[in-house]
Amino acid sequence: MASEPSTTPKAPTLGDVAKLAGVSLATASKALNGKAEVAQRTRVRVFDAAEKVGFTPNAVAQSLIAGRTGTVGLITGDLEGRFSIPILMGAEDAFGAGSTSIFLCDARGDAIREQHHIRALLSRRIDGLIVVGETTNPRSPLPNDLPVPVVYAYAPSSDPDDISVASDNVGGGRMAADHLIECGRRRIAYISGEVSYSAARDRVTGASQALAAAGLELLGGEAMYGAWSEHWGRGGARAVLARYPEVDGFLCGSDQIARGVIDALREDGRDIPADISVMGHDNWEPLATQSRPPLSTIDMNLKELGRVAAQLLFRAIDGDAAAGLHEVPCRLVTRGSTALTE
Repeated sequence: MASEPSTTPKAPTLGDVAKLAGVSLATASKALNGKAEVAQRTRVRVFDAAEKVGFTPNAVAQSLIAGRTGTVGLITGDLEGRFSIPILMGAEDAFGAGSTSIFLCDARGDAIREQHHIRALLSRRIDGLIVVGETTNPRSPLPNDLPVPVVYAYAPSSDPDDISVASDNVGGGRMAADHLIECGRRRIAYISGEVSYSAARDRVTGASQALAAAGLELLGGEAMYGAWSEHWGRGGARAVLARYPEVDGFLCGSDQIARGVIDALREDGRDIPADISVMGHDNWEPLATQSRPPLSTIDMNLKELGRVAAQLLFRAIDGDAAAGLHEVPCRLVTRGSTALTE
C-alpha cells in the first residue's frame, strides 16, 4: 500500500524570495544581510518578498556570512575562587540568554594548561576571548598573533595596548578611609595583605590620599603588610594596640584580615564600633555578614567588572577595540563594625 504524501508544508527558502523579487540568489542574500552594494529599491523588493513567503533568515547562515560563530571563550585561573565566579556571572549577564554561547575553561593557574585551552577554543572558531586573572597583579599578555580579540579581566595585561578591566583599588582604598573619617575616626591604622600584591599597595595609596586630604596620616606613618589571613589580622591588631592604645579605627586590606582584627579587639575588651571602627575590603559576604558585629567593607563590584569585560569584547569583535586599562569603581557596604560618632 502506497504511503500518503506528507502534509507538512515546505519551509520557504531564499530561492523562493529571490524568485518572487525577480533577483538572483546572491542579490537576495546581500539585501537581507544589509550589504551596501544593493540598491534601496531592490532591498525593499526583497524584504517585501521575504515577508510574503514567510521567510526568516537562518541565524547560523547569517553568522557564517558575517564571519561570526556567536561563541566566545572564557578562561579563568581559579574557577573555584570567590573572585572569579561573580566576574563570570557578570559576563554571562552581558552576553545575554541564548544570544552568545560561552565555552568556559579553568587553567588552574598553569600556563601550559592555558595554552592548551586557547588552542582548543580557537579550533572551535570562537569570536573572542576573556581571560580572568588568578590575582589582581598584571599578567603577561597572550601572543599578539591570536586571530580573535582578547579582553583581560581582574588581572590586567602588562601591555598597555591590550584591553584590560580591573577594579579601582586606589578609589576603593580612598572610599574606605573617607568612611572612617566620616565616622569621626582620626587615629587610624592600616593592616594590609601581602606587599607583593598591587591591590594591597593601591588600597593603601588610596587610603593615604584620603587621610592627607583631611589633614591626617596613618598611625605610625605607614601601613603594616603581611598575609591575607585572620591570623595576621589578629597579630597586626595586637601590635597596634600595644604601641598605639589610642587607635580608634582600623582599615584592613581584606575581610579576612578584618575578622582577625575584630577578634583581637574583643579579646582586649574594646567595643566595636563604640570605641573602634573596623573596615574590611572585598565584601566576601559569607565572612563579612557572619562577623560579630557584621563587617563594613568595600565591594569590588566584580559582576559589573564582568559585564564591562563582555561589553568591551563585543566592541572589539565589531572592530572598535578600546585599548588600555578600564577601571570599575568599587562600592561602599556599611554594616555594624562602623558607626558615626557624636
